Amino acid sequence: MPLTKLDPLTALIVVDLQKGITAMPTTPHPISEVVARSAELARAFRKKGLPVVLVNVKGGAPGRTESGPMGGVRAVDWAELVPELEVQPSDHLVTKMQWGSFEGTSLDQYLRRKGVTQVVITGVATCFGVESTARAAHELGYNVTLAIDAMTDRDAAAHQHSVEKIFPRLGETTTTEVLLKQLSGTL
Repeated sequence: MPLTKLDPLTALIVVDLQKGITAMPTTPHPISEVVARSAELARAFRKKGLPVVLVNVKGGAPGRTESGPMGGVRAVDWAELVPELEVQPSDHLVTKMQWGSFEGTSLDQYLRRKGVTQVVITGVATCFGVESTARAAHELGYNVTLAIDAMTDRDAAAHQHSVEKIFPRLGETTTTEVLLKQLSGTL
């Protein structure tokens, strides 16, 4: 599972670590650990001068689904990124209206202008926002790396399916520890 290398221009994409979503129960990783690992990776990427992209979601795709539209009244701060991410002026903020972080946003254009060839993805939920973002990144030609201990889901089986069956076909899987060692030059 260890990643062989990071491209010289690799960006971190942190998906949906926002107040309204992180308040929900998750499995297999507690959301507090996912937030802490994602924040640690963000600090390491910033220290190396590499792009950090922080994504939040404010809506949903307009098509009909069997489960119906997301209901209920959302708190005013529902879409705010969690403070542990320590948003910096250099971070690129993306607000999306669907699961994936690319469709309908400026993310691909931003990454291409920066010369990014690889993305490391963390966040929640593994089978929705993270997987959709990874699929699009793969289809757009980016090298994709998934920090599997820095993501979680509401459903353990869905998380496991993404990690074991889908992610190996979209890119490489690794851990936060391995990425941090690579960023610090100790691996």
